[in-house]
Amino acid sequence: MASIAKDPNGRKRILFVAGDGSRKTIRLGKTSIKQAESFKVRLETLVAASFSRSMDNETARWIADLPDEMHSKLAAVGLLMPRAAASRSNLALGSFLNEYMQSRSDVKVNTQLSYGRGCKHLLDFFGPDKLLSEITLGDADAWRLYLLKRGLSENTCRRMCGLANQFLRAAVRRRLVPSNPFDDLKTAVKGNAAKFYFVKREQAQRVLDSCIDAEWRLIFALCRYGGLRCPSEVLSLTWQDIDWERSRFRVHSSKTERYAGGESRLVPLFPELVLYLQEVFEQAQPGSQYVITRYRSSSTNLRTQLQRIIHKAGLECWPKLFQNLRSTRETELTEKWPQHVVTAWLGHSQAIATRHYLQVTEEHFERAAQKAAHLAQKAAQHTAAQSSNEKNVTPQDGPENADLPCVAAQCNSVHQAGMGDTGLEPVTPCV
Repeated sequence: MASIAKDPNGRKRILFVAGDGSRKTIRLGKTSIKQAESFKVRLETLVAASFSRSMDNETARWIADLPDEMHSKLAAVGLLMPRAAASRSNLALGSFLNEYMQSRSDVKVNTQLSYGRGCKHLLDFFGPDKLLSEITLGDADAWRLYLLKRGLSENTCRRMCGLANQFLRAAVRRRLVPSNPFDDLKTAVKGNAAKFYFVKREQAQRVLDSCIDAEWRLIFALCRYGGLRCPSEVLSLTWQDIDWERSRFRVHSSKTERYAGGESRLVPLFPELVLYLQEVFEQAQPGSQYVITRYRSSSTNLRTQLQRIIHKAGLECWPKLFQNLRSTRETELTEKWPQHVVTAWLGHSQAIATRHYLQVTEEHFERAAQKAAHLAQKAAQHTAAQSSNEKNVTPQDGPENADLPCVAAQCNSVHQAGMGDTGLEPVTPCV
């Protein structure tokens, strides 16, 4: 166990026993007791790792971000290997990227592949011997233009800029460079409406009819009618995740597990899924854990196989085969359910749904046109009814009496009446 000692001048140091039984000291300088305790915990982990010859990913990341001075102190007491002899001003890009990749053993395989592509683009443009301190803001802008000229899409270019920003941010944290030249580049991925495609139910049925077996029909149905990500969420589905009684199933998401509550979500067992799920269940071997068993090999390319199935169905492949299946389902569900409910089922935020998934379809235009035509028809009928009512009103004895026909008739009858014999004066008897 390690302990914290305080010097009279307020400086702190960590005392511990190394693997060979000797007592060692790491001087921390002036630091808070909280920081010293945090460092002590890390130090005890390193001592334990020296015995077990293994290290967890979190500790590996902490070591990668250590300043050179502290890293040298730990190397001096035998807990770490010395870093490559390089000053802050002359570390080459190739050496730094290689060291960074080795330190990120905590990320998944696909993330490591993405990191590798980002490193390759940087090294192709700058070269491995380019010094970190020599990369300027102008160089970062020129690198971005280079990516676009190589034919990378805007979104792919933004992803690569995000990786470069991440790499150099680590260099800043290690005090290898004073600032990050890639910090101002745009890295947010935008939605591309030009690649949206709404897969109609008639098309989906033709694809389902052309699938080679029950598992492929279920894979396609889970994407089109369940909105699952493929292959990660489809292949992680187990029979224990299926709640037949409550008509729902649990989806495990490796993409969102780093967020609180994002490791899994519940999805309704939609009627469109039940038939295909039951078909696979009836064919499953006793004791099977995963729902999809035949296509779990890393050498299996589901996208290529889906292209063959679509061609067999007599259809043209649409852009982003699996993502547009998910996008189509979200657009359908949003027509019937509140958006916050749909995004909870599909496992992303409402902002992401609006930017990357929700589509404006031809059906929306047709429904809007039908509604407009219906309103126009009602307006025309109302106008015709008003015109008909006006024609039913007929004037009497000429236009001058049209406004007051009844009053005019009464006046005419008065003019035609004769005067009586007695006139207007009262009758008086003769004397």
